[in-house]
Amino acid sequence: MSVPLLELRAVRAGYGPIEILHGVDLAVPARSVVAVLGPNGAGKTTTLRVASGLLPPTSGEVLLAGRRVNGVGADTLARIGVCSVPEGRGVFPNLTVRENLRMATYTGISFAEIEERTYGRFSRLAERRDQLAGTLSGGEQQMLALARGLATDPAVLLIDELSMGLAPLVVEELYASVAEVARSGVAVVVVEQFAELVLDIAEQAVLVLNGVVAHRGTPAEVRDRLEEAYLGAGA
Repeated sequence: MSVPLLELRAVRAGYGPIEILHGVDLAVPARSVVAVLGPNGAGKTTTLRVASGLLPPTSGEVLLAGRRVNGVGADTLARIGVCSVPEGRGVFPNLTVRENLRMATYTGISFAEIEERTYGRFSRLAERRDQLAGTLSGGEQQMLALARGLATDPAVLLIDELSMGLAPLVVEELYASVAEVARSGVAVVVVEQFAELVLDIAEQAVLVLNGVVAHRGTPAEVRDRLEEAYLGAGA
């Protein structure tokens, strides 16, 4: 089997004296979408923060294409192909669509190439290229955040709650783009609280509860565990 593009091995991490992750394992091959599911407070976003370099693990290993990257910062990981689309869209509201896209040139990709990739994938953004990002609809803002990340030609794409506050049809369109990106060779990790939105495009799924991976398997296998897990978390 080929080496996963992203791997977490027995990762523990937290904030100050509070440990959130208690030995998380995650392996993400190229050309695949791995869904990380679980209720609020389960440790999903903390897992992404460790994978992106925003939060160093207190123990365990983070590997990119088999190379240990513990302690490597988010800016360096971004330059070598780890792209994050954070919760809450993360666009610059007072900049136009084009100006937001220009921010992605830090990786060395030309602005012309970034625009070509973006407008080829999201024609709606081409129509709004000179519009302030803050005046876009919620779905268009999320589209812009995703497009800006994809424009950097990432090897690993980390997405946190893509569906937040969006209509189901918009979410379906965005996840269709995510599936297409995975087929091009990218390893994709999607954190979602609303599992059904991502399971249709995922090859693998893991269910995180109380900072540990409680279940892993195919989307169908994990889907069968969801109701029990979510009800238990709310009890």
